Amino acid sequence: MDPHMDHMQMNHEAGTSYLWLIIGAVILLLSIVAYVWASRTQGSIVAHMKKDERAIVKKRSRVIRTTAHAMLGVSIVVIALYFMQGAFTKYNIADLNANATIDVTDDPYYGASHTEEPINYEMTIPTSGPHNPHDIKFGFYTDFPGYPYLVHNLEHGDIIIYYHEDATDQLKDHLKYLTKFREAGAGILAVPNKDIPEGSEVVVTAWTKTMKLATFDDAKVGAFIQKYINQGPEKIPASIRQGGGTM
Repeated sequence: MDPHMDHMQMNHEAGTSYLWLIIGAVILLLSIVAYVWASRTQGSIVAHMKKDERAIVKKRSRVIRTTAHAMLGVSIVVIALYFMQGAFTKYNIADLNANATIDVTDDPYYGASHTEEPINYEMTIPTSGPHNPHDIKFGFYTDFPGYPYLVHNLEHGDIIIYYHEDATDQLKDHLKYLTKFREAGAGILAVPNKDIPEGSEVVVTAWTKTMKLATFDDAKVGAFIQKYINQGPEKIPASIRQGGGTM
């Protein structure tokens, strides 16, 4: 499948998802308006009104209040479904578009010791070497967290996709989508990086592996992820790691 079609479909699904949230919010607002209306209708009853007039106003107030109850219930259901949908969405690595041949560099191994001292890496974008005792959570980053943490993530089998800070919103949205995928105790991070070499749109890394792409290619990135995720020298079960950030 064309990666652009994949991305268009993802954007369409995201747009539909937000539409339901907007609908739920609008219905919630209407229910609040209805409650206010019912209260004011009830408050319009005055002492000099005839009995049948009071009955009509009370009935009208009850109908409006019942409608408000119904709208409130519908809005709660719609909004709850919006926030719960992620829990039912499965991000299976095997479903990624990976129908591509990839050109991957086998990088030198520079060790894997832990240190909190400043580190001078042998590679501009390191894929091994000494690193901080702590790694970080999977996900999409808008700030560069530092190589000492990221190298630790690579040791645990994570995939890191480096992108330019001025990347298009379309690319950033797709990278956010990719960071939702998991394989056992390993995940994916998307990180802005000023060290991306000229002529490359993204750099994708795993432990001692680097792939530079002049133009982002969904199939090549998918193939890299499928081949190298959870292949680091230190594997931690998903039940312990739970999204990264494990020592």
